[in-house]
Formats: sequence, structure tokens, C-alpha cells
Amino acid sequence: MLAKSMVQQPASLHDLAAAVGISRTWRDVDGRTQTVTDEALGAILTALGHEVGSVRKISASAKDVRAGHAGLPPLIVADVGRAVPLNLPDGPVALTGEDGRTFGLQISGALLPPLTHPGYYDLEAKGQTLRLAVAPPHCPRPMGRRPWGASLQIQSLRGPEPGTFGHFGDLAEAATALARAGASAVAINPVHALFPGVGEDFSPYSPSSRLFLNTAMGDPALVGLPPLQAGDGPSLIDWPTALPQRLTQLRAVFDALDASWRARIAQETAAEDAALRRHATFDALDRQFRPTGAKGWQDWPAAYRDPQSPEVVRFAQDQAEEVDFHLFLQWLAARGLEAAQARAKAGGMSIGLIGDLAVGVTPGGSDTWAMPDAMLRGLTIGAPPDPLGPLGQNWSITSFSPEGLRATGYAPWIAMVRSAMRASGGLRIDHAFGLARLWVIPDGGTSADGAYLEFPFEDLVRLATLEAHRANCLVIAEDLGTSPHGFTQAISERQMLGMRVLWFERAQDHGFIGAQDYPANAVAMTGTHDTQTVAGWWSGRDLDWAAQLGRLPEGMTRPQAEDIRAWDRGLLWSTIGEGDRPAPEETGPVVDAAIAHIAATPAALAIIPIEDLLGEVEQPNLPGTTTGHPNWQRRLEAPLDTLLAAPDVQRRLDIVGSDNGPGD
Repeated sequence: MLAKSMVQQPASLHDLAAAVGISRTWRDVDGRTQTVTDEALGAILTALGHEVGSVRKISASAKDVRAGHAGLPPLIVADVGRAVPLNLPDGPVALTGEDGRTFGLQISGALLPPLTHPGYYDLEAKGQTLRLAVAPPHCPRPMGRRPWGASLQIQSLRGPEPGTFGHFGDLAEAATALARAGASAVAINPVHALFPGVGEDFSPYSPSSRLFLNTAMGDPALVGLPPLQAGDGPSLIDWPTALPQRLTQLRAVFDALDASWRARIAQETAAEDAALRRHATFDALDRQFRPTGAKGWQDWPAAYRDPQSPEVVRFAQDQAEEVDFHLFLQWLAARGLEAAQARAKAGGMSIGLIGDLAVGVTPGGSDTWAMPDAMLRGLTIGAPPDPLGPLGQNWSITSFSPEGLRATGYAPWIAMVRSAMRASGGLRIDHAFGLARLWVIPDGGTSADGAYLEFPFEDLVRLATLEAHRANCLVIAEDLGTSPHGFTQAISERQMLGMRVLWFERAQDHGFIGAQDYPANAVAMTGTHDTQTVAGWWSGRDLDWAAQLGRLPEGMTRPQAEDIRAWDRGLLWSTIGEGDRPAPEETGPVVDAAIAHIAATPAALAIIPIEDLLGEVEQPNLPGTTTGHPNWQRRLEAPLDTLLAAPDVQRRLDIVGSDNGPGD
């Protein structure tokens, strides 16, 4: 339980919360207004660094907030073709673009005239210097006939040679196979950095850093180095064994590098900024302290918790070989991901890889260690309690601080997005509502002790649009759930694509909507990594799991759940099928019909999970579980090119490729 606040005048507390961007009220899924307690507000404000123990302290905190908002921020974010409000006196200013050219403009009435070219600019006015980011009107969109793609989990892939789990080399092979089948894109799970060689917390949505890559995905053969040692693993990935083993194999490759390879890698990694070496140092420190029981940097000796400390500097010098090893791993992963995208494009894909940007990072990871001023501390993120989830959700991850982003000129956020787009033709932003607000929960509290914290939505949307323009990368905004006010209109105007998943596209009578009723500014999908497969839903496999894990609604039996599903099968088949409704065990015709349904929508992009193309009944991840269900452990039975050659799969490929409507 959270400690009671000492605050005697709630009105002052409420004013401070509003100034910081904490919402006192919110609407649940039923549209009912809920109110955050003063105790929760006090705990969140304290975690954000504001003192609230007395009226005097609240007043001082409010004064600090106002002072922080006064004046010009380090980065001003604007739109092409619109005058830019600038709190500067009238007069001449000089702007320097990314091409190095400098030109002059005149501020009049505290307005800078509209700029016609998107990009980043340095602005100088009477000895004052600031940065300007100018966004284009919208993100890139798929062109020509409407493309389709498949989504897959990289770790599930099998390559020509046996291995314990899939890597970027297997992704390159899969992209080639899907391109040959007519796909324009392959959507992948997040490839953010995890803790190296650690077989715990292997979810791709709980990374150590979103700036760097999961080095376990590196494939030496993709860059011309000796391949990893062959050796098959079980049908379900044994992460506690497989990840340490993969790190050992990669270490053997590193140790065998000759002088020319080492010189090349050193030269190419030196061209990156200091953040890469800092992350490599973090990974080396994690390997040093994890055997002592440390689960994150908060468990390290105090002297090593500051990346700028003399002890950390000395460690990096004394353990230079270890740091170089982790630099090598990042280099190998980056080149491998680039190679997979190159393979996809060479095969004829117009988009290629669609990356996935996780909503947060683990609190004990590299990002929170390296960027303390930009990240939330003492707060995790999740979802509020509601009738569908009375306990709410705590995802045990954290994210950027709104004030930290403004103070740093959004530099860490821009670097994160730029990294995610570097080797991709598209980017899915997980829980894109987080661009506008996140449900934050104080350490030691439950989801019910949380509140929504506002983020600089307009600036973040503009910056995402600018970075997408620079990378020629389409953007998918995962918008499943209750949308914040104004969110849908804003992303639609920027031509970010929303997500329309078969299971959630229901009419008011609870029936499934027709294909023609899907919006055009969206990605249409039969499912995601978090939803049941078509075959799994039709056969009731998801209900089996719910019954086994005690996840059926309170008081409901498995036969009762089956009765409800039988009715829903009728609703689905009446929308997507023809003729008699198949029996629950006859999943093939239903999978075909669902894919045809998605292919017939006017959506800008159609994505079919590989599990649905293959007619699988099991899903990759069951949200809300960490044990009991083999999340992120399933593997495909054979290399993807072999699986795609099966007659049933060929038929589905023909279906999804035959009804690609015209694009923009």
C-alpha cells in the first residue's frame, strides 16, 4: 500500500498534478469517469521529482514546473508550410539546414515564416542558438496496388542448418521465400537489446534498450564469417539453455577474428556515437555482476550505477576486450538486420521489413542506466483497472519522462525511432497511445494506484512523421483499445496506419463487419502475436488454454464457453463464409475464408500472421501469462520455404495475393 500523503490542501496538489500533466480523472471502457486518489497523485508526483509533503513544498514544486516551461525549449517542433511561433524579438535570424547551407529569415510578430522543406535546422538569433525540427504533412504510404505481407516471430524460424532458435540469417531466408511468394513486406517482432546471454525475461517487449539490438539474433555467416555451430534444439525453445549457449558460440567467433576483421569492426563501430560504447560497457558490466545475483544496474555496487563515474571509466579501460566483444555483437546484429532487409528488397519486396517498436524498457536495463535524466524513475507503466480487467495491468517496464524529453530536445526519442527505422521499410509503434499518454504506477503500488501521464503528443507525432520521411518508412500505429481524445484524427491526418484486427472488428449487434467496412487508412490483419490464430479460435484451442490456466470468466465452465463460441462461429461464418458452416475441427476452410476476407478490404496493407498462413492452432504469446503457456518459445516445424510449398499454404498465398485492391 502507498503511504498517505501529508498534503493538507488537495486543491494545491491537484493544480500541481495538472501542471505536470497527470490526469485526475479518466474514462473506463464503459465510459464511466474514474477519479485518481490524492495518495496516488502524491506518490506519482514524488516519483517525478516534485516535493508534495506540505503546501509550501507543493508551491515550490509548482514554481519549478512553471520555470521549466518558460522560455524556449532546446528543440522546437513545427510543420512544413506553417509559421512557427517563437518567443523571440522581431528581427533577422539565420538558419542552417542539414545540407550545411545557411539562409536568413525575418521574425515578425513572434512568428518565423513558414519553411518549405522538412528537416532539422540550427537557428541563431542575437546570440541565441536553438534547434528546429520541421515535419512534412504525412508519413510515406504504400504505393501502387495494395501490398500484403506476413508477420512472424524471428526466434520461431528454422534455417537450412539446425539451430536452437532463429536469427537474422533465418530471417533473410524467410524474407526471400515470402518475396518469392508475392509478399511485399514481412512484419517482425521487436529486435531491441535484451540482457546478453540471460535466459530469463526473454520477451521481446521487455528490452534492456530500444536504441540497440538483440545480439542473440546475429548470424556471422551473413557477413562472411564462419557460421554458428549447427545443433538442433527442442520444439519449444529452452531459453535458459539456448541464450547462454548462443553467447558462447558468438564469443568463439569473436575470439577467432584476425587483425583485419578487428580493424574493420573497430573502424565501423567508432563511427557511431558514444552511446554505442556506453551500451557495450553496460553489457560487459551486466555480465560481470549478474553472477552475484544482480538483476539490473540497481543491484550493482553503488560506484557503477553512474555511467560517468571514474569506476565505470576504469572498468571500460581495464576490460577493453569485453567491451570490444559487445561492440562486435552489436555490429554483427546491425549488419545482419541490414542484410535481411537487403535480401527482402532484392527479392522484389516494395516494403521489406516492418519493425516493431516496444512501448517501454525494463527498469534495470541499459536505457535507464545510460539516460537517467530522460527516463521515468520509480514508475512503471501498464493499464488501468476496468470491467474487462478489474486488477488492471502492470507491465513491469518503464519509458521516457515527458519533462526529460523536452529538456533533452527529444534527442533520445529521435535516436530510438531512427534506430528502429534504419533497416526497415515500415515501423509498427506498439501501444501508440503512449505517444499521448501512459498509465504510470508508483513502485510498490498496484495498477489501481496509477494515473495517466500526458506526453507531448503533437511534437512526438510530428517527429515520428519527420523521421519516417527521412527513412522513407511507413508507420503503423497500434491503436487497439480505448483511444485518447484526438488521437485517431491526428494519426489519420499524418497518414499513419491504424490496425484493424479481424477479432475486434464487430458491429453494434456483435456480428463481424464486412470487408468493405474496413477503413482504407489501416492495416487489415487476421490476428497478431497476442491473439488466437484463426484455426485456434475456430477449434476452441484458446478456450482450452483459458480453462487450463483458470482464465475463463468467473463462474463460467468450459462447456458454457463453448456454447458462446458456437454462437460466435455462426456470426463469423455468416460474414466471411459461403455454404454450410464447417464443424469446429474443420479449420482449413475457415482459415481460407478469413484470409480472403482480409484480402478483400480496402485497407492500405494486409498482413497475415505466418501461423494463419500455415493453419496453426497455437499462438506465439498469451497476454497476461508468464508461466503455464509457452510464450515466445514455439518454433516452426521446418524452414519457411519448405512450409510455404505445401498445397494448403499455396492456396492461401494465392488467396491473399489475388485480391490486392488498388492503392494510393
